[in-house]
Amino acid sequence: MSQQVIVYSTAGCSDCNLVKQYLTEQGIPFEVRDVMTSTVYQEEVEKLGFMGVPVTVAGDHATKGFNLPELKALLEAAQ
Repeated sequence: MSQQVIVYSTAGCSDCNLVKQYLTEQGIPFEVRDVMTSTVYQEEVEKLGFMGVPVTVAGDHATKGFNLPELKALLEAAQ
């Protein structure tokens, strides 16, 4: 994976955990940014056009939620 993968999430978010679990199972390194601990992270999500989490970012692409087809497409586009 040539692009950094970032997962914006919160503690106790089941969809966030599914995204992180999927990335871990695929051996894809990622950075977790908890939007509840940083207003900067909250603002980054809003600038991407989203109001909730999880938001997964790879390169210039972002997707919200745990939607496996969209997540796979995002990761493929970022390689």
